[in-house]
Amino acid sequence: MTTITSLLSAAQARAAAQSLPYSGALLPQEAFELLQEAPGARLIDVRSRAELELTGMLPGAIHVEWQSWPGWVRNPHFIVQLRQAVDPEALLLFICRSGPRSHHAAIAATEAGLMSCFNVLEGFEGDLDKASGHRSELNGWKKRGLPWTQS
Repeated sequence: MTTITSLLSAAQARAAAQSLPYSGALLPQEAFELLQEAPGARLIDVRSRAELELTGMLPGAIHVEWQSWPGWVRNPHFIVQLRQAVDPEALLLFICRSGPRSHHAAIAATEAGLMSCFNVLEGFEGDLDKASGHRSELNGWKKRGLPWTQS
């Protein structure tokens, strides 16, 4: 079992190496372990409601859309909704389909004064496999066998 300190240190080192403007970048397995071990850590799923219904949900995650479908319009109330849903002192782990939206959500949350913001690399479905044209085949939360449900 990995300790909270070592998980956070690895995530912070990744963020420093990439000059990320938030606390850290976690691999899916690290995020899952941190959620199990760190009291008060919260997984923030920023995917659209349509994505949750079509591709699956993360048990226990807090859902705050970064963008809405159709049109992929940015949620102008993201920070207000996030603040209503979480303790400002909590470790916040942001996840989306493949990583870019959660990256931007972690930046926005950090800029809004939330200080323990982490992006979950690879996201829920991971990178697109160009050979097959599908996600969830190369990496991501689902591919790694971590808990999720289908509605």
